[in-house]
Amino acid sequence: MSFLRRRKGKASDSEPAPIEDESEIEQENQKHKQKQKLPSKDGGKTQKWSCVDSCCWFIGFICSIWWFLLFLYNAMPASFPQFVTEAITGPLSDPPGVKLRKEGLMAKHPVVFVPGIVTGGLELWEGHQCADGLFRKRLWGGTFGELYKRPLCWAEHMSLDNETGLDPSGIRVRPVSGLVAADYFAPGYFVWAVLIANLARIGYEEKTMYMASYDWRLSFQNTEVRDQTLSRIKSNIELMVATNGGNKVVVIPHSMGVLYFLHFMKWVEAPAPMGGGGGSDWCAKHIKAVVNIGGPFLGVPKAVAGLFSIEARDIAVARAFAPGVLDKDVFGLQTLQHMMRMTRTWDSTMSMIPKGGDTIWGGLDWSLKDTAIVVQRRVNYGRIISFGKDVAETHSSKIEMIDFRDAVKGNNLANATHCDVWTEYHEMGVGGVKAVADYKVYTTESVLDLFRFVAPKLMTRGDAHFSYGIANNLDDPEYEHYKLPNAPDMEIYSLYGVGIPTERAYVYKLTPTAECYIPFQIDTSAEGGSENPCLKGGVFSSDGDETVPVLSAGFMCAKGWRGKTRFNPSGIPTYIREYDHAPPANLLEGRGTQSGAHVDIMGNFALIEDVLRVAAGAKGEDLGGDKVHSDIFKWSENINLDL
Repeated sequence: MSFLRRRKGKASDSEPAPIEDESEIEQENQKHKQKQKLPSKDGGKTQKWSCVDSCCWFIGFICSIWWFLLFLYNAMPASFPQFVTEAITGPLSDPPGVKLRKEGLMAKHPVVFVPGIVTGGLELWEGHQCADGLFRKRLWGGTFGELYKRPLCWAEHMSLDNETGLDPSGIRVRPVSGLVAADYFAPGYFVWAVLIANLARIGYEEKTMYMASYDWRLSFQNTEVRDQTLSRIKSNIELMVATNGGNKVVVIPHSMGVLYFLHFMKWVEAPAPMGGGGGSDWCAKHIKAVVNIGGPFLGVPKAVAGLFSIEARDIAVARAFAPGVLDKDVFGLQTLQHMMRMTRTWDSTMSMIPKGGDTIWGGLDWSLKDTAIVVQRRVNYGRIISFGKDVAETHSSKIEMIDFRDAVKGNNLANATHCDVWTEYHEMGVGGVKAVADYKVYTTESVLDLFRFVAPKLMTRGDAHFSYGIANNLDDPEYEHYKLPNAPDMEIYSLYGVGIPTERAYVYKLTPTAECYIPFQIDTSAEGGSENPCLKGGVFSSDGDETVPVLSAGFMCAKGWRGKTRFNPSGIPTYIREYDHAPPANLLEGRGTQSGAHVDIMGNFALIEDVLRVAAGAKGEDLGGDKVHSDIFKWSENINLDL
């Protein structure tokens, strides 16, 4: 009230002033108080906490914590994770390389690695304008940075020509060379790195190890046509044998690399110019053993779902969780359509389609029960695609199957002309799509006709390079790649994981007609319940390594090549080594040392020890012969195949 007192004092020295209104006095006091306040930086305006401020603060907090943890990780001693793990689980066993070095094992046979599909790095040598600055940068493998920065450009450069299966005009993508081509798929995600490190512990180095990298998108023969890859593998193997005292090589293919090396063994013996001109005894002179890891000898059902609807179990679940997100034009990207258009130019995918037809995989009303899961209802794995759960379980005599082969394509899908991403389904039209669904159920034999209907360009190229049936005449060149070479002293191993549910057959449904859509989708609502636990989320599962069923990985070494057969005329010894899956005990174990999963098995200590022993000179009998956990021998005997 100092201002009020001052006014009153001044009035007492002069004539009496009129009494001011109380509200007027209060207003003047408020103005006086405001003048006494210091001005704020924003001119007296009060700042409000907004949503943007909260988001920025949260992001900053997360980044600060991340960098702090990263600093601690790099600052801690390298042995700290092992110390913590041992404190939880007890002392860890020595890595296989250390253990075998203590036993006195040393490097002997040169080693050749043959990577599988998608695990080898690919780099850009020539591209379009959108790929400026990417010369010799990895488009596949590594950080996949370009996938996030320029996804449409990335998909364009990863695609092959849909007519020739070779390079599109103005684009050259080539395989990375050296051990770095496939030691890690991405930072921290090993493929061959653990095996390489353990081989180094018993004396191996780069001159005695060779990564036979190749462009896994191409058909096998086209890797020779375009890059002379098969010739390079032949030359490198000959050089390694010559510079290592005449010791033959041990070849270690993984996944699709198993099929690729089977092709190589037939190519290298065939006369030039179509073959390598090595003669019928080349393999006997240069190869000590072929140690196949996770080999899809008879293909994988996963390839069927991938080519038909660009799905597998995980993608189907994602589509069900967020319907339309992967199909529609979200953020300018129709993800599944782009992936389908790209992968249908990769001829190598055709090598993974199940082989052997209904004889191996089952027919409409019969199949092997290649699973240890107890079921109360008969599971017919022979129906690799069924439109509806009821169709999958009904006897074929009660199913009305309308043949799709002569269906007329046309009546384009709604607004297909506005689609940024063309797929062959847009040419089929509503009538063609309906015809596929009306056939209702497909086996491994009829699914080939299905692909000729829905993906004619891919199948035209695929039929020229691959075979899928059973050879009645092994002199037919179409089937020669499954006939082993004349090398009785060579050994063939099949090493693979078991104990993990692996995709075997699928329940499909039609998706609602929409713009730019893929009309077929795995029906994730199809569940088998307690009566049929093999059916979950529209996928029937059998025993395997999560990618390759036991039947595909084990049959050839269990029966097809066992002893002297028409597929193994020289009687090359074959061995099966199965590794029962055990997940890591804790997070500090990473992907585990006892995993049976398709890629993680490359870090399985028991498998690595077997590989190292063979490389150091051991034979199959020294390892103890076959080691099995599944019923692969029983299942193989139940397949009626004349050998």
